[in-house]
Amino acid sequence: MTTDSPSRRSPRDRIVDAARGLFRKHGVRGVGVDAIVDAADSNKMTLYRHFSSKDDLIVECLRRAGMEMDAYWRELEEAHPGDGLARLRDWVRRIADHLGANDCNCELISAAVQLTDEDHPARSVIKKFKDAQRDHVLELCRKARVANAELLCDTLLLLIEGARLHQQSSGHEGPSARFAEIADAAILSFAESSAVAE
Repeated sequence: MTTDSPSRRSPRDRIVDAARGLFRKHGVRGVGVDAIVDAADSNKMTLYRHFSSKDDLIVECLRRAGMEMDAYWRELEEAHPGDGLARLRDWVRRIADHLGANDCNCELISAAVQLTDEDHPARSVIKKFKDAQRDHVLELCRKARVANAELLCDTLLLLIEGARLHQQSSGHEGPSARFAEIADAAILSFAESSAVAE
């Protein structure tokens, strides 16, 4: 008898994967433990053996989402060794591709909007991820040797958040569809300012 891939995953992984899928679709507040264990083909006893609470499960889901980005940053660096500007522009293109996908919502941002209690344990995971993301983007901007790397970094991050929000309220059409064009124009503007300064 052959076993399929889901059955080879640990109960913990099945629970986390099921929770992440449901959280992306319905939000962390819109999904109960019963739905999660049903989707994971598990039970509450198993869930609570691995997670002390639903909040603990939310934290693990967000932690895994953040960890997946580590490979992404390495891949981006390997794609453009020694060419910081190309790396930055490729990052923008990849973000635009992600925004164009049907399931483009960011798990961490979505959770941050829903988890308004500042003491919720997931808030520190979200902050750590967002701080690390800014550090990565700032490094991209510095390696692109543009004028005022910090200002460009914050400009790009705000453009992304604005594009995500606009897309959630208005769909894939409109300004969010032009994110890559707008962000690339900003990068080139900062790069040109740097060239003039030199």
